[in-house]
Amino acid sequence: MSGVLSNPAYLNTFHNVSPGSNAQGAIVAAMPAGSLLGALLVTKIGDTLGRKKTIIAASIIWVIGAALQSASVDRGMLVVGRIIAGISVGISSAIVPVYQSEITPPSIRGRLVSFQQWSITWGIMLQYFVQFGCSYINGTASFRIPWGLQMIPAIILGIGMLWFPESPRWLIDRGREQEALQILADLHGGGNKKDELVVLEYEEIKQQVDFERNEGAKSYADLFKPGVLRRVILGCSLQMWSQLSGMNVMMYYIIYVFQGAGLTGRRGNLIADSVQYVLNVLFTVPAIWYIDKWGRRWMMILGSFFMGVFLSLVGGLQGGFGEWGSVDNSPVWVIVNQPAVTRAIIVCSYLFVCSFAITMGPVSWTYPAEIFPMRVRGKAVSVATATNWLFNFALAWAVPPALSSIAWKTYFVFAAFNFAASIHFIFCFPETAQRTLEEIEEVFAQNHVFSAWKIKRDVGKKNLHEVLAEKGDKHSLQVKESV
Repeated sequence: MSGVLSNPAYLNTFHNVSPGSNAQGAIVAAMPAGSLLGALLVTKIGDTLGRKKTIIAASIIWVIGAALQSASVDRGMLVVGRIIAGISVGISSAIVPVYQSEITPPSIRGRLVSFQQWSITWGIMLQYFVQFGCSYINGTASFRIPWGLQMIPAIILGIGMLWFPESPRWLIDRGREQEALQILADLHGGGNKKDELVVLEYEEIKQQVDFERNEGAKSYADLFKPGVLRRVILGCSLQMWSQLSGMNVMMYYIIYVFQGAGLTGRRGNLIADSVQYVLNVLFTVPAIWYIDKWGRRWMMILGSFFMGVFLSLVGGLQGGFGEWGSVDNSPVWVIVNQPAVTRAIIVCSYLFVCSFAITMGPVSWTYPAEIFPMRVRGKAVSVATATNWLFNFALAWAVPPALSSIAWKTYFVFAAFNFAASIHFIFCFPETAQRTLEEIEEVFAQNHVFSAWKIKRDVGKKNLHEVLAEKGDKHSLQVKESV
């Protein structure tokens, strides 16, 4: 939406939605509202249809929502289209990280799940440039074409998933063990079913599934059981802090932020806005390659701290040099005739985006997908993802009125959230990098609820002999040794 918020054709079609208005907040918030619903629905859908078919279904829903948006003639139709598209986003954002974490080896799991965040940044950037290019078109085609083109990636994803494998963990849970073993062999052993990593993962998954069939979650009430509640709180907290960091405020309303910084001219503002989307893509790349080496903890801690610093600088500069003015007949706290201050605010905004992209962006989706035991993973991930979209919805609606009322103080609110998040990460979030999903159980068995730094990186690590010995399957051990 950010690329059309100042588009005259968009404003005329939807009755001059002003920058600080409640109506504009509601239109933007419609999609995260649908995403909240989708994230709550995904548990039943994902467990019934499987991960693969659920992703295909989400693609179909997105096409319907995008079609309605591109054909919208009033606010009501636009909101309905965004809600339907949001349902697809909610389903996808919950099921895709789970699917990725269940088919990848632990050595690259964080890296691969981070590719999802990188893909998101590419999508945001490309869509913004499409909107920017179409802004030179006169009439409603300037926003209908970008909204209609959103259908193409969904169609590609839905068709492409037909050639992807189903999750081995889901297959074993459904009694399709040989099919699961073959997929594990194809993914991690070059087709060799006797590969040590393949056998290790297969045996660990079987043990976990057997345990969870007896102890598995029957309802959402099981998320409050000992040993699970702590992880649910961590997963939901991380998604909450991800939203309260203020990153999506920069994504949705960057045009308003730069207007307040004193950047005048619609074209110049759009060009300046585009830089942050490019930076978002570029600075996600290092996180992809090093997330498993650096670990999750320090990326969260340092990322939140630096985001707080840069937002404090933006708020300080705005408060110290700004004054109340008017943009599109709406009250705006704006910097006037202070080009150096304007540039400083823009640079700090860029540095904020870079700090998020290289740290919290990838980790916020990787960590919740890997910390839950399988017996509650579907439900727990859906709750964590729903938390993300709940706060996304609230902020998307609340920020325009906030910028037009408390103005520069808004940035200090988000800065405070980031500093609080950094402290929370230091004390409560254990490291999970380079462990299988089953080995992560040992990490949380160490407790250290408020002293997560005491858990060492080698906790939970096992080899094939140890896994088979725990199972008590001596015959399998002898067979493997003879091979």
